[in-house]
Amino acid sequence: MFYHDRRLQYKVRVDKPNPAFARMLQQAIGGVEGEIRVCLQYLFQAWGNRGPVKYKNMLLETGTEEIGHIEMLATAVALNLEGATNSLKDEIVGQNPLVGAIMGGMDPRQYLSAGLAATAADSNGVPFNGSWVVATGNIASDMVANVHAESSGRVLATRLWESTDDPGMKDMLAFLIARDAMHQNQWLAVIEELGGFKQQFPIPNSFPQSEEVQGFNYSFVTTNIYKDQESYGRWAEGPSIDGKGTFQMVPGEPMGDIPILPPPAPEGYAQKEQMTGAAGGLMDKIKDAL
Repeated sequence: MFYHDRRLQYKVRVDKPNPAFARMLQQAIGGVEGEIRVCLQYLFQAWGNRGPVKYKNMLLETGTEEIGHIEMLATAVALNLEGATNSLKDEIVGQNPLVGAIMGGMDPRQYLSAGLAATAADSNGVPFNGSWVVATGNIASDMVANVHAESSGRVLATRLWESTDDPGMKDMLAFLIARDAMHQNQWLAVIEELGGFKQQFPIPNSFPQSEEVQGFNYSFVTTNIYKDQESYGRWAEGPSIDGKGTFQMVPGEPMGDIPILPPPAPEGYAQKEQMTGAAGGLMDKIKDAL
């Protein structure tokens, strides 16, 4: 069960409506880096969580907080569209040619479909895509995904902060940036509490590494035809991050055969010319060449 407080989690103030910025804020709502994504990601991770209940409860707490962030951003979009007359839109675009060229003003659907309000879409008007939600049932894997989600979200929020000179919008975004900072640390703290990188990695740690093909689990494969050291770094030498192996750089080389598929199945209705032993003839040529 979820409860709602009619007051916003943090104040949202717009000193001067800006329809172009309202469109940009849509990315923080329905984009791949946005709040709908992290909200659903944390909630689905919680609803499917098996194991210590404190992780489920923590995810529920944070996923619910993210609903409040969607509410804040939707309010900010509506306030930026408030009183957005054609003359105001022309003035904004005229003052900032870059915004005018890139954004082209407000998203028409904010008016046509939502009556000067936010939509569950990104800054290009593309609806939110649920396939972005990561909930694997493996807590370490989910925490890594969550760190990335909060990192990309914080990058977006900082770019939005840089894109506005509205004091109210800067203040709201600074709050969201702060929460992203906390959440990055929060998810990393879970990994640390579970035992840190050396205990949790490689993920899943429940699979026996003895079953891996040995010699490849800590080798950086270079496919650089020049065979130089341009991609050489920490990942190519020394102890691995999980402490279970030693990094090395090895040249990439084929260890399998040339893939040869059988002739097309008749029920697949390929062309007749494809069904006349082409695969066999190719195999004979390969054998002759070898």
